[in-house]
Amino acid sequence: MTAKQLALPAFSLRHLHVWRRNSLVWRKLAIPSMLGNLADPMLYMLGLGYGLGAMLSDVGGMTYIAFLAAGTVCSSTMMSATFEAMYSGFSRMHVQKTWDAIMNAPVTLDDVVLGEAVWAASKSFLSGMAVLLVAWALGLTHSAAALWVVPIVFLTGFAFAGMGLVMTALSPSYDFFMYYFTLAITPMMLVCGVFFPVEQLPAPFQAVAQALPLTHAVELARPLMNGMVPTDIPMHLAVLAGYGVASFYIALVLTRRRLLK
Repeated sequence: MTAKQLALPAFSLRHLHVWRRNSLVWRKLAIPSMLGNLADPMLYMLGLGYGLGAMLSDVGGMTYIAFLAAGTVCSSTMMSATFEAMYSGFSRMHVQKTWDAIMNAPVTLDDVVLGEAVWAASKSFLSGMAVLLVAWALGLTHSAAALWVVPIVFLTGFAFAGMGLVMTALSPSYDFFMYYFTLAITPMMLVCGVFFPVEQLPAPFQAVAQALPLTHAVELARPLMNGMVPTDIPMHLAVLAGYGVASFYIALVLTRRRLLK
């Protein structure tokens, strides 16, 4: 690594033009895109919530579908940010060479990568909010405290966007992403409290879960959606912000190494 590649990010408001460019392209396919992002989380929430929930009295003092709804908001945000940062981001960076074209204008690579991260977080925010609105429409959340889930969803999206961009910077092809989904995303879905309480896991798995960002997103969102105040709020926010900032910087360094020869 060279000193130039390891330098701290240098941003400008030009990253907003990258964000706007991506949003204008997305608007052409907004409806099928949103339906695609909603299909899996809705199947999980409604199928498991009403199906498995019928066999359970309650989980953590709430109905199982209400328990699952908060986890689904966070997992939907995670999946949307990850897909956008990796598959769409890789297409723009490597296949279509869109990033190269943008950098012919007075826009730096730092701004391009920041624009991509903010765009992926914004797109995942829409997915998370769509699931939250469905939960509200179904009567699964009634508390005004659920409004605090809104900034948490964006912060969660930014954290996973940065992690996805790390994979994008490392990936030689689309096939590489399956390793990340198999070894990182799927385990997080299973151990981070989306489908069942983390406390039900063996102690070693609980320790692993506490080190993963999705756990902290769920620990914030679930109480708020059920009218309670989360515990350890500063710690949960710090973990999510830490993942977002650290992964973004790593992604930027790796992208500089890949594109700035």
